[in-house]
Amino acid sequence: MSAKLHLERLPRTIELTIGGSGGFELVYVDQRTLPRQLVFERTGDWRAVIVALKTLAVRGAPAIGVAGAAAVALWAGNVGATQALGHGCAEAGPRFLEELDTVAEEIVRARPTAVNLAWGVRLAKERAREAIAEGSSPEEAADDLFALVKRLEADDEKTNRSLGAHGASLLPPNARVLTHCNAGSLATVFYGTALGVVYAAAAQGNIARVYADETRPVGQGARLTTWELAQVGIPCTLICDNMAASLMAAGKVDAVVVGADRIAANGDTANKIGTYGLAVLARHHGIPMYVAAPSSTVDQATPSGASIPVEQRASQEVMAHALAGVEVWNPAFDITPAHLITRIVTEHGIFLPQDIVKTFR
Repeated sequence: MSAKLHLERLPRTIELTIGGSGGFELVYVDQRTLPRQLVFERTGDWRAVIVALKTLAVRGAPAIGVAGAAAVALWAGNVGATQALGHGCAEAGPRFLEELDTVAEEIVRARPTAVNLAWGVRLAKERAREAIAEGSSPEEAADDLFALVKRLEADDEKTNRSLGAHGASLLPPNARVLTHCNAGSLATVFYGTALGVVYAAAAQGNIARVYADETRPVGQGARLTTWELAQVGIPCTLICDNMAASLMAAGKVDAVVVGADRIAANGDTANKIGTYGLAVLARHHGIPMYVAAPSSTVDQATPSGASIPVEQRASQEVMAHALAGVEVWNPAFDITPAHLITRIVTEHGIFLPQDIVKTFR
């Protein structure tokens, strides 16, 4: 029996638009204000997008992939094309591409672990180079970048819905799902990855409850996942991260479903800090551990998790209850070894971790 979900209550997380003055503008949900207030920010400044990425106003691997491409488009449409023409028609194209490369490098440095950011920026660079090679002006190339971002926005939702449908087939009836961080609609343009699996299963009446890890130290589970599930109308229980083992031991979890920020060629997976611990607990309790992510998160150039850079964040994130001056170690992500992952779900289907590169064949 299908269930009524209120997905229409969820905002589109990020969208490139034409502003009132005719320039490119990026509209995005500022996720730092949730759950207290839903705030949309609007900017035409590509550097403001970098700040939004670094401060987690925009977060979630698929969303930051689109944001990366959008930041390149903002530079091209609002700055780069005009600057390039100042060098004369003959030099305009080469200078445009030269400056674009510098801008792209700065954008990618904003979040080093999530491969989707580099993916989105790479697609933008490739489209710009193709346009200039075909004889387009920098202004025309900027318009091509705008069109690219709009396509990425549309593809993201389509990808997530396909991924969700595949993942839903893995869950038992009346499933009780434990998730970590926020891999929902807020982490994408719309619909979500790990929560996309939940939404697809819930639409079939197969979700009894979602348990959301608080996700210390930034609290994406407490702030974002609980808010999102409340909007949609799915029963949700919040737990502290250190309660997961007891929850599993009590027989209250049928599956763990998480997202990913980068998946290595061997299936090792980088995700929000604490995911590795959940995988160990799930294996001990005989609970399947599913990773749900688009194929853009699979990094064929990274052979294993040992090669994935792990972002270190500010000590202030964990200092709320600590003695001033105490030493802090605050990695934003951890690496879950492939052997602890039951299946990886992408828009192309369901894979054993060691077979994940087949998603490209």
